[in-house]
Amino acid sequence: MSLKLPAGKFAAYLFDCDGTIVDSMPLHYLAWKMALAEWNCTFDEQLFYAWGGTPTAEIVSLLNKMQGLHMPIEAVASRKENLYLERLSQLKAIPDVVEQIEAQYGRIPFAVVSGNTRESVTASLLAVKLFDKFDVLVCAGDYKRGKPDPESYLLAAAKLGVAPETCLVFEDADMGIEAADAASMASVKIPPPWERGA
Repeated sequence: MSLKLPAGKFAAYLFDCDGTIVDSMPLHYLAWKMALAEWNCTFDEQLFYAWGGTPTAEIVSLLNKMQGLHMPIEAVASRKENLYLERLSQLKAIPDVVEQIEAQYGRIPFAVVSGNTRESVTASLLAVKLFDKFDVLVCAGDYKRGKPDPESYLLAAAKLGVAPETCLVFEDADMGIEAADAASMASVKIPPPWERGA
């Protein structure tokens, strides 16, 4: 796989984290399955990928509604995060995205824009030794409306001091691409694991 970037020069690169910089979605899904099994809750893998970019607490709330459950949102979200963090030694970066980071590092600023917690994003980036490449992290709790709303991407552009239309977004989830479009940003989609031949 080689990423095809849109034409033009960009003033900043904005990256989603999970499934974009780090190949963490299979590990996140495993953590979800283990945490939810304790409450007899199921989470279809296709739905998990479709909800990419949705904050953890919101996923628990949505699953409660869908399955008529009363799982304690904070406790389940916290359990899932801990199960994920326990498996960080298995985490790998996505080579084609790392290639883009290496090519532009030091030339333009980078931000991470994630629906995940700052703790989880920081731990993931440290695990693949990329944490120091990013000027700004925008994580769950930094904004009110998650993707597909453009708020998180617009906040990242503002923190970097660049115009939204000069940013290029790297995303694996449809909701993230929609957020980039809504923010007037060009984007490149990272294929899911089964399309990358990973």
